Amino acid sequence: MLTSVNNARVKQIVQWQTKAKERKKDNIFIAEGLKMWEEAPEELLLEVYLTEDVEKLLLQEERNREKLQKTTYELVSKEVFAKMSDTCSPQGILCVLRRPFYDKELLLQQENPMFVILEDLQDPGNLGTIFRTGEGAGVTGIILNKGTVDLFNPKTIRSTMGSIYRVPFLIEESLEELLPELQKRGIHTLAAHLKGNNYFQEQSLTEPVAFLIGNEGKGLSEQITKLAGEYIKIPMKGKLESLNASVAASLLMYEAMRQRDV
Repeated sequence: MLTSVNNARVKQIVQWQTKAKERKKDNIFIAEGLKMWEEAPEELLLEVYLTEDVEKLLLQEERNREKLQKTTYELVSKEVFAKMSDTCSPQGILCVLRRPFYDKELLLQQENPMFVILEDLQDPGNLGTIFRTGEGAGVTGIILNKGTVDLFNPKTIRSTMGSIYRVPFLIEESLEELLPELQKRGIHTLAAHLKGNNYFQEQSLTEPVAFLIGNEGKGLSEQITKLAGEYIKIPMKGKLESLNASVAASLLMYEAMRQRDV
């Protein structure tokens, strides 16, 4: 059992929790909590740390006992786990996972895709919620530019509620180069914008589509807006000019799902 907060492994976990550069360098991310462990793909799982209380609990549960017995894990004291954890109320189980990789060409050539493209989102909760909602709406993939908050930020990972394991993604250096490529492939690029000609419910979304969602405060940049194939808008009453980025993305994805399932 790890009982010292000065242990090298403990220090490494803390670095991964707090420093995006360290996570990227080592090609890993950290997921905390029972649900995240239960759903973690075996091929991505590298290390597991848990407290004695959690070990006893899992061994008592038939559905988790077999998985735990097949898992190589390290026991840690509650004090050490509190040091390793990124949460105020640690659940006592933490996983280190290899980052999944998705082939861009295979992703883009799928039949009748639905993508969400994010430019410069800064809130980890928004990003995680878009992944979670995207899974529910059947999104083909989520594409982030380099200016978007770190996908593997622990807060983002928690917000995905496991969808990070299942929703394909790309992190692109330049959306300016990507959008013309999508259009050449017949994928309609639709920007959520106040200047939209149609409300999103009036727009046909049954064809290949990519929704463009911008920064929470500034919206889409002028450069990306100009490259969009079309603008669509979300009806709003009151004095609102825009919605939360994850809410807007959710509305668009679910409308596309509704139209495609008719």
